[in-house]
Order: sequence, then structure tokens, then C-alpha cells
Amino acid sequence: MIKLRVLMVEDNPSDVELELLTLRRDGFDVSSDVVQTAEDFTERIRTASYDLILADYNLPQWKGTEALEILRGENLDVPLIVVTGYLGEEKAVDYIKQGATDCVLKDRLARLPPSVRRAQEEKQLRDQHRQAEEELAQKVIELGRSNAELEQFAYVASHDLQEPLRMIANYTQLLAERYRGKLDEQADKYIAYSVDGATRMQALIQDLLRFSRVGRQELDRRTTDCRTVVEQALKNLQAAVQESGAVVNWNGFPVLKADPAQLTQVFQNLIGNAIKFHGPETPTIQIDVERKDQEWVFTVSDNGIGIPAESRQDIFVIFRRLHTRTEYAGNGIGLSICKKIVERHGGKIWIEEQTKPGCCFRFTLPAEPVTMAAQEAQA
Repeated sequence: MIKLRVLMVEDNPSDVELELLTLRRDGFDVSSDVVQTAEDFTERIRTASYDLILADYNLPQWKGTEALEILRGENLDVPLIVVTGYLGEEKAVDYIKQGATDCVLKDRLARLPPSVRRAQEEKQLRDQHRQAEEELAQKVIELGRSNAELEQFAYVASHDLQEPLRMIANYTQLLAERYRGKLDEQADKYIAYSVDGATRMQALIQDLLRFSRVGRQELDRRTTDCRTVVEQALKNLQAAVQESGAVVNWNGFPVLKADPAQLTQVFQNLIGNAIKFHGPETPTIQIDVERKDQEWVFTVSDNGIGIPAESRQDIFVIFRRLHTRTEYAGNGIGLSICKKIVERHGGKIWIEEQTKPGCCFRFTLPAEPVTMAAQEAQA
């Protein structure tokens, strides 16, 4: 026997008995309460828990189908089946759209038990879906807490490691200066390895600090002209631009809500990478932007050496390098910082496949009702 507690919205005792008998004959162990007014209905659902509601279409004092509105108002998910003497097809469809599970005519009560079973199955699926969403939300909270703890650990560890590392680097460099050439060749080599290792470790620690600071700092969202941001990034890269002869082109830029300092980091890293990883030709970087629905899509493309398709999954992973240190300097943290900043702003970043040589990065930022800086410029 399937236990079933039913709240019946019905003013005819004979119909109540007939509906309950139909369910009991089909294997349901039914207990029930009967109400006839909206007030009684509201009081019942507030004080008791029900598996199902059977509601007549039209009662003398109110329409039983108005129970759907009361259930929504009380934030309750209880299946409701309309059981009535007559209901046109159009009206039945309308009630199902409003949230009723089914509509059953009183002269066809044989349809009631399968309708109840379907209502229970659908309710179980909704409960499972709701539980999965709650568990997912809890996991997101836990993941956020874990990430915050990891960022705190990275910040403290990298900050506290700086002083002993500075001492190691200073004394190994002092050893190199004082004893180079005074010991045998093997000793000079060991000292050189120590100096290089300490220097690289210092650079890694400083980069880790930079990465952890991005997540620790509060976003200073303000009205930001992206043209000004790109111009600042180019000022920061002035030496690299002049040395390489790089040409940076762009079209109109939007004005949006963002942290200008962090957005400058994004453009500086993307433009800096385009200059660093250039091919035999003069580096040419193109920056474009377009609005799509509720976001701005930025594109930064270049004519450099590009990134192999099999490596594109890994380029945003912290400290993941595609080249040796003898080929290109750096620790592989710039794109990780870009990803973190863009995601903190509510956007996403990816590399776009293209047929011509070079790289094409795209990232999005939320759009607001702002103006487009119409000027075209070339730097």
C-alpha cells in the first residue's frame, strides 16, 4: 500500500468519498482532510504536510484552482490535480500551464490513480533536482572557501619565504663574486647553479605573490574608459614596444564598469605576450571589441609564433610554460592572472582558433548602458 495524505478542496461529501474509494481500490492508503474556503486551505497547508491536493474547479465561495496561487505564495511544492464535473479543454490546458499536474473529470475517475502516480513521480524528480542544486551550491561555497584558504596560504607562504630567499640569493651571489676563479672549475659551476636557482626561486615567489594578490584585493569597480586602460598598458610596455618596433592598432573602445588597474594588467599581459612571442616579422597587434547581448567581447590578435592546438588547454594554468627558459624568459603566470581578473569581473577568456599565423585571444566583460568611445587611434 502506498501511503498518501491528501488535502481535498471539495464541497460535495459524496464526491469526496468516491475519489477516496477510487484511490484505495488502486492500492493507496489514503488519509485526508477536506476544506471549502481559501482561509481553511491556507491554515491547513501551514499547519500540516500533504502529498497531494485534489481541488474541485468551482466551489460556492471560491475557485479551488486558486489554491495554486496560495501554494506559490507559501513557497510550497505540492502536486495539485483538478477534479471537476466539467472543464473545457482550453481551461484544462490553462490550469496545467499555471502549475496543476493534471485535470480529471468526475465521471472518469479511473484516470485519477495513474494521474496521482505521475504527480508523485514528477514531485520526486523535482525534489531530486532541487537537492542536486542545493548540493552543487554547497560545493561551490566550499570550493570558494577552499580557494580563499589556498590564496591566503599562497600569500602568506610566498610573503614569508621572501626574506630567507633574499638571504640565500645575496650570499650565493657574494660567494660567486669573491671566489669565482679562485676554486676549481667544478666549484664555479656549482656556485653558478646556486645563484641561478635562488634567483629563479625569487622570481617564482614574486609571481606567486602577484597571482594571490589578484584574488585578495577588492575589485575597485568604477566607470572605466578602455581606451585609457590600453594606453596605460602601452606606457608600461614602452621599452618593449620601442625595442621590437611593435605596431598596436585598435578601433573604438567602450566605457564600462571595471577595475582599471586590473584591466590594465589584462591588456598589458596580452600585448606583452604578443611582443615577446613574435616571429621574424615586426609584431603587429590588433585589438577589436564588439557588443553581443549583455557583454562586450574583446579580441587581441597578433602575427606571432602562435600556440599549438594541443597546448591550448593548458595555457591558462599557473606556471605552465610552453617554451624553455633559454628560449623565452618568464614563469608562465601572465595568462593565469588574465583569467583570474576576467573571471572576477564576471567574464571569460579563451584562445580562438584561426587559419592565419599568430594568436587570437578573446575575453568578455559584462556590458552596461554606456557609451562607445568613437575615436579610432593607432599607437
